Amino acid sequence: MAILKSGNSAAAIAQIKVAPTVRDLRALEKALAAAQLTGRWKDVDIAIAESLQALSAPRLHRSP
Repeated sequence: MAILKSGNSAAAIAQIKVAPTVRDLRALEKALAAAQLTGRWKDVDIAIAESLQALSAPRLHRSP
């Protein structure tokens, strides 16, 4: 949130892409909604959705 509030959406997207868990991304979504900032940065919303999808999807292959 601090990165977004400073206006550096590119750095925020970079952090979103390396978010360790779905829980962290959900917390960010809730924080954006609570601050009424959802939709302000479309690219950030897209990055969150894509990262959630990637982390939530079952793995196609597993190591033996």
